[in-house]
Amino acid sequence: MRIHLLEALWEMPRSARELADHAGIPVDRLYYHLGQLERAGLIEIAEYRPLARGKVERVYAPSVTEPPGDATSPEEMVAFLGSMLDATRADIGAAWRSKQAGGRREVDVHRGALRLTDEALAELRGHIERLAVRFGDRDAPGVWTRVVIALVDLQDRPSRDSAPPTTERSP
Repeated sequence: MRIHLLEALWEMPRSARELADHAGIPVDRLYYHLGQLERAGLIEIAEYRPLARGKVERVYAPSVTEPPGDATSPEEMVAFLGSMLDATRADIGAAWRSKQAGGRREVDVHRGALRLTDEALAELRGHIERLAVRFGDRDAPGVWTRVVIALVDLQDRPSRDSAPPTTERSP
């Protein structure tokens, strides 16, 4: 249900009533799921829409989540990454179910390890940033595609003051 709700919200922001109509279920069954998605940081209230007699309804949209900054605690970073991985897992599951039902969705997952100097890491980050800017227009035509990239050192980097290790070669 939550995956279905997220997919509907990627199409356009919607109120709980609109989501219930889209899903074909009573609106009171959605509030629990909307609360769970909101607590996980996957959706947010985009606006409050005025209704008759001074009432308002919440309009939900997918959250635009920025990664936590350098001052973030390890616990906050782990929580953020957990919610991102949960969302990615849900996206991949929905894509595979759609493919099994005859839909057309692309899924590419790559995992590897690279040996990067500080300079190479900075260059790679620059390439990723340029790609994000180039393809990051939310109003561009096309299919919404989730992109998750993590650059995680698997060991400590040498301090900036230490000289790189040298290797002696035999003649």
